[in-house]
Amino acid sequence: MSSRRRPKRSKDSSKRALPDRFAEGLVDPQPATDTDFQDPQRYFDLLRRWLDLESEAERQRMARRRQMQRRADVERTGETLLAMDMSDHQIGLAGRYLLEFVKATSAPLPMNRLKVGSPVVISDDADESDEGVAGVVSRRKSHTIQVATERWPEGDRFRIDLSPDETTRRRQLAAMAKSQTAEGRAAKLRDVILGNRPLRFGQEPQVEFLTDLNPPQREAVRFALSAQDVAVIHGPPGTGKTTTVAEIIYQTVRLGGRVLACAPSNTAVDNLMEKLVDMHDAVIRVGHPARVFESLRGHTLDERVESDPSAAVIEDMRREVDQLVNAASKRPSGREGYKRRGQLFAEAGQLRGQIRALERSIVRGVLDGADVICTTTTIDDDLLGKRDFDLVVIDEACQCTETGIWQAVDRAERLVIAGDHFQLPPTVLSDQAADDGMRRSTMQRLVERDGEAIFRRLKVQYRMHQQIMRFSSDTFYDSDLVADASVKERLLADLPHVENNRWTDSPLMLIDTAGAGMDEQLEPDGLSKLNPGEANVIVFLVRQLIESGVRPSEIAIIAPYAAQVRCLRSRLDDHRIEVDTVDGFQGREKDVVLLTMVRSNETGEIGFLKDTRRTNVAMTRAKRRLVVVGDSGTLGNDAFYADMLQYFDDQSAYHSVWEFAGEMGL
Repeated sequence: MSSRRRPKRSKDSSKRALPDRFAEGLVDPQPATDTDFQDPQRYFDLLRRWLDLESEAERQRMARRRQMQRRADVERTGETLLAMDMSDHQIGLAGRYLLEFVKATSAPLPMNRLKVGSPVVISDDADESDEGVAGVVSRRKSHTIQVATERWPEGDRFRIDLSPDETTRRRQLAAMAKSQTAEGRAAKLRDVILGNRPLRFGQEPQVEFLTDLNPPQREAVRFALSAQDVAVIHGPPGTGKTTTVAEIIYQTVRLGGRVLACAPSNTAVDNLMEKLVDMHDAVIRVGHPARVFESLRGHTLDERVESDPSAAVIEDMRREVDQLVNAASKRPSGREGYKRRGQLFAEAGQLRGQIRALERSIVRGVLDGADVICTTTTIDDDLLGKRDFDLVVIDEACQCTETGIWQAVDRAERLVIAGDHFQLPPTVLSDQAADDGMRRSTMQRLVERDGEAIFRRLKVQYRMHQQIMRFSSDTFYDSDLVADASVKERLLADLPHVENNRWTDSPLMLIDTAGAGMDEQLEPDGLSKLNPGEANVIVFLVRQLIESGVRPSEIAIIAPYAAQVRCLRSRLDDHRIEVDTVDGFQGREKDVVLLTMVRSNETGEIGFLKDTRRTNVAMTRAKRRLVVVGDSGTLGNDAFYADMLQYFDDQSAYHSVWEFAGEMGL
């Protein structure tokens, strides 16, 4: 398999200073070699080294944040929420506390990285010495954030900090140790993944498809069902990967198999589950759902447990716990008051233990009755016990690090991996680990190693106008993609409520800011970059679109830097217009996407825009119109962006910002 562009490895990674413990030889900082991915001992040693590097990077990041904690702009890191009031609480599954927090001012939450599933610490906002209570974000909205905890936090007003995800790391280490010493079927599957056993495929079966699939999708389903060990489904943007994966799962269940369906994020799990529940009823969602639509609520483990006949008894016990907690949470008075408070919390703890025991029995019954269990790749091993599965599916697998797949693989008879290694890579904090190869997913490694022997690519896309699609198709997907007839020519102007004018009558536009003095700036705290000049252009474009009849909900603005996102959000009055980073729009789509590239400087430095996969994601979110705003003088120094500029010019979509100078007041 080939592509015209691939992200380049940093050439000076070996010169980067390492913490003392690495210099002392406790962790080998040498880059990985091909041999490391073949020998199980060396492979898992490598993965443990990466986890050590990640742990150290996370500790350093936390230390930097603590150094900022007296600064007024500490929330700008996106890793902390200050001055939070507890607005509500309830008792959830396994007796955990579900605590809901709001800003003391009732304002919307600032932009933050506290996503569903993120590990956090809740502490007293007025007490810097408070070590706090560990929890996990279980729900978030524009004004509220809910955290699941095992203990009640002390304080009247709280701060919530992102914390190192040691639980995930411990689970990954345990799964890797198990895989390294595995025997029998688990060892054979491990050796196939490492390249020490050949790929095996049987005869492709005759399939009675439930879903109306196109020929490449049907071929991918049959290919996956014929795999005796591992198969990869490559799904470029808009090609119906999730629909195809759901059909593979359905056909496996139809043949009598049990399936574990995983993805690295809660959102990706829920997207897959939306497809599955329309195809089959015995599907259970475990963990912390990113969102629970009405159609999914009956399939969550929490709902199934609560609908059990024994749930009425549990609910009475929860109410009693709630009463005890309410009484204990009141400010105590004197020594006896504190003593009584401790007694109340102790009594609540005993009841919660009884609730857990009853729920565990119900949970076992619910899971035993499920044909498909859906969860993130951070699997709760205590919950699933020793259950193995005929098929394990990892969707959006290119966002998983090598360390993140083994909990799922350990439970598999067969494995199907689905994703797109030309979209967002795994998130890696350590520059050293990234340079060593941690940002390359297992799927990417397998496709590059085994080529078409291990994967099938989906080729018909249902999202984009063909001109929006073509640059990515030629650059990343060997010119394989074909726009379906339903989308290949559709434009903004085709919408009944939109005028036909120069802002809506074509699929592509690039506005070149070269020579306009729209230089990038560093935020005062030095954490991110912004470009106020480009932000002005984006605001101008939004105004033109709205005046043309485009609805705010049909517009998305994407920026590669969080500072530009913050800048634009502060400039736009209509909050129905979504503004986010590239990561925030992975898997999303909008009728019109405005992409601000931000970088504009005399040296031609483009920073992490060099990872062209991010730009591929941003450009392929648009359905009917894509507008890119950027400085050709800076972007054109890179071969990929020079090709991009040329493509827009070839499509008669190139414009200088000076063409709109009068309208913009330049």
